[in-house]
This record gives sequence, C-alpha cells and structure tokens, in this order.
Amino acid sequence: MRAAVITVSDKGYSGEREDRSGPVLADALSDMGADVVERRIVPDAPEQIRAVLAELADRGDIDVITTTGGTGIAPRDRTPEATRAVIDYEVPGIAEALRFEGFRKTPLAVISRGVAGVRGRCLIVNLPGSAKAVAEGMETLRAILPHAVKMVRGEDLEHGEHRHG
Repeated sequence: MRAAVITVSDKGYSGEREDRSGPVLADALSDMGADVVERRIVPDAPEQIRAVLAELADRGDIDVITTTGGTGIAPRDRTPEATRAVIDYEVPGIAEALRFEGFRKTPLAVISRGVAGVRGRCLIVNLPGSAKAVAEGMETLRAILPHAVKMVRGEDLEHGEHRHG
C-alpha cells in the first residue's frame, strides 16, 4: 500500500507552527506496512487542497491519501468541501467510524466533518488536525484501510459471508 500524507494548516504551511499531526499520521501508516511516498503541507485554502488531492490521486501510484487538519467548524476549515469536490464518490462509513470511535474518547469528535471517498483508484480519508485525534483515528483505520485499498484497486472483491453492498 502506497500512501500520501497531506497536512492542511495555514500556520504549518507558513512555518509558524511545527506540523505534529502529519508525522504521527505518516508513522502510523508506516506501522501498518504502508510505504509513505509523499508528504505535503498546504494552507487552509480549498483550491490548493483540491489541487494537491487531484494531483496525487491522479498520479496512479498512490493507493491512499490521508489528510490531517481543516475538518472542524472554524471559518477556514474547508478540507471536507475540497475533498468532496475531487472525489468520484464518498465512502461514508469510514468517516462515520472515525467519528464514532473518536466520540468514545471525547464528545468533541462529532465536530469533525471529515469525509472519505474515492477518486479513480485512490482512497482519500480526512482526519482531524490534532496529533492525538490522528493517532486514535489510525487505530480505527488499521482494520479498514488494507481491505478498502484492495477493493478500490479491484482486487479481493470476494467477501465470503460478509456482504458490503
């Protein structure tokens, strides 16, 4: 599984703040056996988020793009809108699982508006911007991502007794 990590942060992009959630996300992906082939920091600017997501998804060599940041309800939090603008279709259960599991740790997890979806043969998943939320979210995704990536690639389409619609 080849992965990209995109940190969405005005302050991270300008160098005013150290990116803490991006490295946590990259490490968690590596721990799952993923090869993290791209890491980028972009500002909370929808057009730049859309451009980097489309560029990386369309390259054809990245299976999953994970984003951190810009998923809340602050005025500049627009990662979900930028993601929806570039995906072919949503995979709402992934975002729902992230919020559900996050809610078990903090009620504030429901404020995250992150989405998950597919562009071409690339899965894109939005995670919140805090390192703690990323670590917790990746625990949830550990059981989901490998199989989801295979399905998006068109591999492993047999589910045995499990039917996934």
